[in-house]
Amino acid sequence: MTIPPPTRSGTTSSTPVPLYWAEWGAPTHPPLLLLHGGPGAHHDYLLPQMLALTATHRVITYDQRGGGRSRTDQPEPITWQTQVADLALVASELLPGGPPTIVGYSWGALLAMLAAIEAAAGRVGVTPSALALVSPAGIARRDKDDADRAFATRAASPAVQAMRAAVATSPLKTSDPDAYRRLVFEAAVAPWFHDPRRAQGLTPFRLVEKVQKSIWASLGDYDLSAGLGTVHVPALVVAGREDPIPVASAARIADALRGECVILDDCGHVPYVEAAPALFGALDRFLSSTSGAA
Repeated sequence: MTIPPPTRSGTTSSTPVPLYWAEWGAPTHPPLLLLHGGPGAHHDYLLPQMLALTATHRVITYDQRGGGRSRTDQPEPITWQTQVADLALVASELLPGGPPTIVGYSWGALLAMLAAIEAAAGRVGVTPSALALVSPAGIARRDKDDADRAFATRAASPAVQAMRAAVATSPLKTSDPDAYRRLVFEAAVAPWFHDPRRAQGLTPFRLVEKVQKSIWASLGDYDLSAGLGTVHVPALVVAGREDPIPVASAARIADALRGECVILDDCGHVPYVEAAPALFGALDRFLSSTSGAA
């Protein structure tokens, strides 16, 4: 898959450490801020599929602190509060025209929710004009724990084990190292998919484990249910029925935000690969109905 070059890119000047950002889409389109998952990952793996949003919007995204082109050698642990503070500065710097429309994926959806809750409480955060949450991370720690167990069960399934066995015996390890690394990646992420073979459609990425661990540790035994009730913005939640993250968590998020919940059949955690037409149909309907699409 080929990822088209951004129309604009750079690094932030307002954040404590420079963060890489990129933009795609026509300059006449309204902007939206796309938040990647992880934590500890980078924006690339959402592409090229999520660029379907450029049909109606300028898509602005950035590598969150600690991952991708925003890696840092800072000794202090990166926490959820770090990421919320960064998000507030990024939104102000890159989308100065007013409250941003935010599309968050996985951890990025949780980051958007945390930022909105903080803003509602009068602390440093972001109040979006509209909030679209795709495959959101669990609303509470128990949902994350359930997802971890479900992922482990899927990793032990015959289909995924067959992929890993094929990797172990592949001659590509010596004949084509790049292709071999691709096979290793697909086997690693396959449990996130309803059909493990669809992992072939995901752009490879790397997680910075130190960042991932420090952010999840900073959240402790979290539960956003009450906090989301203080957030009053148009909201959409989209999740795959076969996502290791419990569908009930997505439903609780939508209920707390008084928003719409769309559940996609035959789809796991990566709907932009497994159920792209249904996902982008739901996103287009929602975004066209909000002020951010005006």
